[in-house]
Amino acid sequence: MLPPIAGIFDKKKLLRERMKLERDHAAAARPDAAVHAARNFMSAIDIADGDVVSLYDPMRNELDPRPLAEALLEKGAIIALPVVRRKKAPLIFRKFTPRDTLIAGAYGEQIPDETAPEITPDIVLAPMLAFSKGGGRLGYGGGFYDRTLVQLRADGNVIAVGYAYGAQEVDDLPLSPLDQPLDWVVTERGAFRCV
Repeated sequence: MLPPIAGIFDKKKLLRERMKLERDHAAAARPDAAVHAARNFMSAIDIADGDVVSLYDPMRNELDPRPLAEALLEKGAIIALPVVRRKKAPLIFRKFTPRDTLIAGAYGEQIPDETAPEITPDIVLAPMLAFSKGGGRLGYGGGFYDRTLVQLRADGNVIAVGYAYGAQEVDDLPLSPLDQPLDWVVTERGAFRCV
């Protein structure tokens, strides 16, 4: 008999496949979603001059944070991008400005090169395949954001913001004790604090 946690991973695998299709449909239906999501983020979440916000390089029809990056820079925020150092390790974050040259990361994502300074984010924008109102997040299964949030929360205050299309919301997620909750979710439909 398999241990109970194996059932959670099977459910996650099936849900991941379904939610990839939902995300693809949402991306095709709402080409303006990134602009609306950026506006919702800036209206809901307080950003102080000098706050460090980690974004991500959008891949596979993820909600694009580039319009948000522009708004954050206008507000005086500092942008960071996540970097995978190795499997089973937390992410690190490197400072990014629009004039920086990016290189290919471990999964084909664009990241700052090693000359960019490593910085600690105040806010982490997390891509995802699905989310729930309660702050559950379904990622790709590598656990990078979960390990990272554990470390950042142990070291101080960090705000975890899920960033996705509204169509990626589900009523319930098969979560394990390792899954880290989100503090906020922002979509093109709105922004809400997780309960």
